[in-house]
Amino acid sequence: MQSDESKFRHRGRFALVATVVITAAFLSGYGTSFMLQSEQTSGFEILLEAQDIMQENFYGQLPDDTQFEYGMIRGMLAELDDPYTTFKEPREAELSADRLSGSFGGIGARISKNAQGQFILIPLDNQPAVRAGILEADQLIAINGNLVSSDSTLDEVVAHIRGEIGTPVTLTVRSGESVPRQVTITRTRIELSSVSWRQLRHDATIGVLNIDRFSDSTANEAEEAVEALLEAGVTRLILDLRGNGGGLLQSSVDVADLFLDGGVIVYQAIHGEAEESFRAHSYGVGQHIPLAVLVDGGSASAAEIVAGALQERGRAPLIGKKTFGKGSVQLIFSLTDDSSLHVTNANWFTPDHNRIDREGLTPDIVVEPDENNTDNDMILAQAVAYLNKRP
Repeated sequence: MQSDESKFRHRGRFALVATVVITAAFLSGYGTSFMLQSEQTSGFEILLEAQDIMQENFYGQLPDDTQFEYGMIRGMLAELDDPYTTFKEPREAELSADRLSGSFGGIGARISKNAQGQFILIPLDNQPAVRAGILEADQLIAINGNLVSSDSTLDEVVAHIRGEIGTPVTLTVRSGESVPRQVTITRTRIELSSVSWRQLRHDATIGVLNIDRFSDSTANEAEEAVEALLEAGVTRLILDLRGNGGGLLQSSVDVADLFLDGGVIVYQAIHGEAEESFRAHSYGVGQHIPLAVLVDGGSASAAEIVAGALQERGRAPLIGKKTFGKGSVQLIFSLTDDSSLHVTNANWFTPDHNRIDREGLTPDIVVEPDENNTDNDMILAQAVAYLNKRP
């Protein structure tokens, strides 16, 4: 690995301060933070009056106090008319944090929910689940003795199976019509790869680098992938950002940095503060390789930062469909019960100061795929044609 590796791996994250200590690495739309709940103050008399009326008069089962609070928070946020300022209950908040961190404590199995409402396990090779005896297509009956309801969501079930690394979880499972059995599994660190790469079968000089989200590990994964492709003889590269809904801001900046030789990647504007720019360095491992970038309506947030920087800096054309148009930053405040509040705090702009939020990016080469022809990737084919025309 090059001596510059440490520069990529230890690039600074920016710290934020908000009321208490806010630790952060902005997320592509997100900044992580921790907040202490302030003491209750007087006020909200009408809200409390309405709550009293409901408790005294409602014919039916009222939610508990926690669910009442969650509902009040959601009602408050609904008045903001901002789809990205949101509230997540503890389990959902934990899963969101896992996806962005790139790793979690788990058992090494995929979980799906079938049409009958059953949860099915698919153990992964060389992972704790398969070593403990989980079989392909085992039905999940209970977790730590608690029956799994068909009304449960996939996220709820996954969140109950995940937990602290090194701790046990006991699953009750059944194979086909057999008698249910219990399997105890010790959770281990599961890495969530966000990058995959390959050489085209019909032309091994063209490599495809696919990034499906921007997590803590994405920049390192992408750098290693580019180096592996170059060592394999790739001389041209396609960066596939289709369906990439975003992730960490710093991760997207570091990925764009791999393909640039300096200059602005993105501007960030925070209300009441001076505009901040994020810039590339001059040692990107992929800065000289001919490049094309694939995008579609699912390319959003951090993916749009990378795509916009490479497009406007003249580094690569965008090929495909117009992007989603999500260019705002959300700080994530962890509340005292581990639920989280995501609050829009800033907006991003491309190197040419074009707005991303609600605007999106228009490809240089627009491709409208034939939905009836799923065997032929027309967007990828157009990128190959573009690279083949380059001198």
